[in-house]
Amino acid sequence: MGSLIMRAGDKHRVPAGSALAVDRDGFAAEVTRAIEQHPNIAILRERIDGLPDHPTIIATGPLTGSKLAESVATETGQGALAFFDAIAPIVHRDSIDMDVAWMAARWDKGGKDYINCPLDKAQYEDFVAALIDGEKMPFHEWEQDTPYFEGCMPIEVMAERGPETLRYGPMKGVGLDNPRTGRWPYAVVQLRQDNALGTLWNMVGFQTKLKHGEQVRIFRTIPGLENAEFARLGGIHRNSFINSPKLLDGELRLKSKPNIRFAGQITGCEGYVESAAVGILAARFAAAELRGEQLAPPPPETALGALLAHITGGADAETFQPMNVNFGLMPPLPGRAKKADRKKAYTDRARAALAEWLAQVKVSELA
Repeated sequence: MGSLIMRAGDKHRVPAGSALAVDRDGFAAEVTRAIEQHPNIAILRERIDGLPDHPTIIATGPLTGSKLAESVATETGQGALAFFDAIAPIVHRDSIDMDVAWMAARWDKGGKDYINCPLDKAQYEDFVAALIDGEKMPFHEWEQDTPYFEGCMPIEVMAERGPETLRYGPMKGVGLDNPRTGRWPYAVVQLRQDNALGTLWNMVGFQTKLKHGEQVRIFRTIPGLENAEFARLGGIHRNSFINSPKLLDGELRLKSKPNIRFAGQITGCEGYVESAAVGILAARFAAAELRGEQLAPPPPETALGALLAHITGGADAETFQPMNVNFGLMPPLPGRAKKADRKKAYTDRARAALAEWLAQVKVSELA
């Protein structure tokens, strides 16, 4: 759909197996430069505290300013929902012991793009115990009842759910042959490249609310990370989003004030690609409306359409939580098939439906 975000992401991508990861500095600079140099965009860097009366898209993300959030709550009668979002530590590449760790992607998919640190059974059990016993950052009183997003669970919270939880989650060793043993490790910690230079590596799935000193102490017990130097330690922050299934219509307009559209993560979509997708849909809907036209929504058989349908009514408003795009959001396929065949069938159907939709709405002419 002519997405600036995806174009900049492809230009500044770094190796990450089958995932899309970017050099964050280069990516951010590319997007900023394109917006600043666009002849039809005027940038006003100022705070907005209330809901405007002219056509507006609110894409303030997870850290929406308190006064604007209050304006939204006043208009809708709904307090903003919130959850805690945690970030993972980043390690300097030259501080990782590659005599212990090795590079590979799970099942050899996408090249040797991950650094893998193996743990045996005793090391894993000691590590889990240390996570559970480690000192955590205390919550403020107003944060006590805020739920975690299941897709971004702190590593120590997962550990508390049972001794094997991490081995079947971010620390699973299946599909990773340790070249020094020829076998899968009992458990593994993976690191993924975080910048184009390859000097910074992110600990995959290691979001945490452990205190910084505890993070250094505990994470240096991981084989290969005994001398790890951290460019960034993990942390946790509150993440706000609106109850979109209750508040928004199918074109992302606020039902009570339809000149206002919401876009990106504040709508309750989770993930960078998902946020960009909902953003470009909001923009297309708004552009069509200003021309006196109506843009047909993408079909629910597509990733775009499935996510849009979910956040604008498909989800249960009473239990609404942020959602990544997944096949479960799409209309089910007829009959029964093996898991691998089912994913391919979903994908083939989505591509065909998307191609037909793009041809109908002539999106390429609008770019």
